[in-house]
Amino acid sequence: MKLLYPTSLVIDVDSLKGFSVDLQPYDAKAATIPSQHHDADILVTWTNTADNLKYAKANLTKLRWIQSLAAGPNDVLNAGFEPSKIIVTTGSGLHDHTVAEHALGLLLTSARRFHEMRDYQLQGKWPGHLGGAQPDRPKDRFTTLRDARVLIWGFGNIAKCLVPSLTTLGATVKGIARTPGVRNGIEIYNESSLPELLPNTDALVMILPGDASTKHALNAERLKLLPKHAWIVNVGRGTSIDEDALAAALDKEEIGGAALDVFEVEPLPEGHKLWKTKNTFVSPHAAGGRPQEAEALIAYNLRRFIAGQDLRNVI
Repeated sequence: MKLLYPTSLVIDVDSLKGFSVDLQPYDAKAATIPSQHHDADILVTWTNTADNLKYAKANLTKLRWIQSLAAGPNDVLNAGFEPSKIIVTTGSGLHDHTVAEHALGLLLTSARRFHEMRDYQLQGKWPGHLGGAQPDRPKDRFTTLRDARVLIWGFGNIAKCLVPSLTTLGATVKGIARTPGVRNGIEIYNESSLPELLPNTDALVMILPGDASTKHALNAERLKLLPKHAWIVNVGRGTSIDEDALAAALDKEEIGGAALDVFEVEPLPEGHKLWKTKNTFVSPHAAGGRPQEAEALIAYNLRRFIAGQDLRNVI
């Protein structure tokens, strides 16, 4: 049995040597995979190019399992791999802490206007309106996480990592997910409750996956439901927001601002509206990008694959 692992991620190969598997590195950025590896049974993917994955689909005909280290399987599915014909598992859980930390940073940037302070610094100007005496927790602005009403849309593992930091800082947190209930002490609603929840939101954190069901989930109609001071933070998928509607709402000052780590097209194209819209902070898809404990997930699933048992994170 042969397993190919990508050189795009430093993996502790020694931790996988206890298995009776031939471990071979490959270049996930190359257009092809060497012919001597076309007999691979298992492919671990991370930051593979679209061409590389399409080549794997066409030439690695003996593949039985793909272990992606990305949180979602979009790149693998876009290459033509079908979960009905091959096992595909994701890296769900490997990015929870890093994305949650980044989301917290974007929320604090939004509330405390760090980006605006930096803009003034680069001009050699003192932003006096951001310092000195300030009103404490004004209801018409998002200036602090204390007593802030934070709504997390896409309440999964990342949200569960983020919540303790938010509640420690004094925020009131609610969540939106497909299934309502209570998770980790947080009240979870489904999307039918958005008309009631959005008008009472100071900061909307979006952590939705990228699929047909979430495309432009935040559209012009829902943007109008948010208070004029509300900020939007997106660390999920760029396709979940209608960017034209968002840009219009920002420029018209119909919402407070947006701190965005993901976009419909990446890198964000030169001349795109969101580079210049009011109160917008652009983060270059930097929230994840560093899967943690990847070897442990690979080893767990490899052990179960060899034993013919169900794997973790199967799509």
